[in-house]
Amino acid sequence: MTLHIGRATRRTFVLAFSAIALTAGASAAYAQSTIKWMHLQTDPARLQVWQDIAAAYEADHPDVKIEFQFLENEAFKAKLPTLLQSADAPSMFYTWGGGVLKAQADTGKIRDITAAMDADGGAWRASISPAAVDGLSIDGKVWAAPFQQGVVSFFYNKALFEQAGVDATTIATWDDFLAAVQKLKDAGITPIAGGGGEKWPLHFYWSYLAMREAGQAGFEAAKAGEGFQGEAFVKASQHLADLGKIEPFQDGYLGATWPDTQAVFADGRAAILLGFENTATPQTQAQAATDGKGLAADNVGRFAFPVITGAPGLITDDFGGLNGWVVTTDAPPETEDFLKFLINVDNERTMAERNDMLPTTLGAEDGVKDPSLAESAAQMAAATWHQNYLDQDLGPNVGRVVNDMSVEIVSGQLSPEDALQQIQDAFSLEM
Repeated sequence: MTLHIGRATRRTFVLAFSAIALTAGASAAYAQSTIKWMHLQTDPARLQVWQDIAAAYEADHPDVKIEFQFLENEAFKAKLPTLLQSADAPSMFYTWGGGVLKAQADTGKIRDITAAMDADGGAWRASISPAAVDGLSIDGKVWAAPFQQGVVSFFYNKALFEQAGVDATTIATWDDFLAAVQKLKDAGITPIAGGGGEKWPLHFYWSYLAMREAGQAGFEAAKAGEGFQGEAFVKASQHLADLGKIEPFQDGYLGATWPDTQAVFADGRAAILLGFENTATPQTQAQAATDGKGLAADNVGRFAFPVITGAPGLITDDFGGLNGWVVTTDAPPETEDFLKFLINVDNERTMAERNDMLPTTLGAEDGVKDPSLAESAAQMAAATWHQNYLDQDLGPNVGRVVNDMSVEIVSGQLSPEDALQQIQDAFSLEM
């Protein structure tokens, strides 16, 4: 049977077909680039802020879709290498930086974002803390966009310091610190809450001492191949051994986990804790303390890790965490533009306000409202060098030995020279 279409019907059909074609054309014009954002975030509040930022970007860029992908922390570490080699690779993903980031760069499956950072006269680069950018750079190339940082500092119980007659404002050098520790001990107060059970909390001491003795140039030279047996590292290790000889930690510190260590400080059973930027927040104190309350906010003070007289390390050389976002090789070209939007000053300020996060974008630190965190944010905004945790920066194998040797040195189980030999042996295997 032949279908006869009248003129009016034919006109209606043509118009309808044209409308479909126009719709298809519009869809083609807005064919979406999908940015697959892989994250590890389990905190609903933090994830909501990211989703709000992504929605705002999508509203201004209708040709771009942000697709959130989640992997649990350990699953992420296990599966990411395989994902990077597959067609299902994310467009951007979370990084801690350091040796793992370098290994990822060596695969050729991620792209450096130096050109994007330096476009428009370097506007994006100039908007971020230089120390944070340097911390995620390898051989002069920027391999991730920094968004969050942390700094390890000393926190102290003001009441116990006053009881012992110690003035924290006078602690400027390592010798000053040792004198304060001895004064607390003489007053019958346990000076420091120490966590040797998990080992990494004590690597904070060795890391900072090595940074202070070697300075940035010496430390970078060691990582570049000179190794960790030079005079600066011997001196740093001896300083840690000297601290251990005072016996400054609580009984049983060698078996103490990090939660145990936090509880010792939050309960007022030790006067000092070398810890993360959030150590003094009300939430952390309440979670750590035996009574569920912890120290009152106005009873917790803070000071930067002191310098060593005559050594090149600066008080503004920081040690702590540094997180960023990596872009994969086949990610849509809009990915860098989205990252620039994600960590602009307004969005970083919002993340700081709503999530108690220390931002890397300059000017966003005023969004940090908790007084303790605000001090840390101000310190990091002025950082001359930010060194990532060594168990991240040196890679897991060398980092594990640094953690182990830090405990061995401070507990007197190994001499500084023997401990450094073990660090160097592990480091040489990675070269």
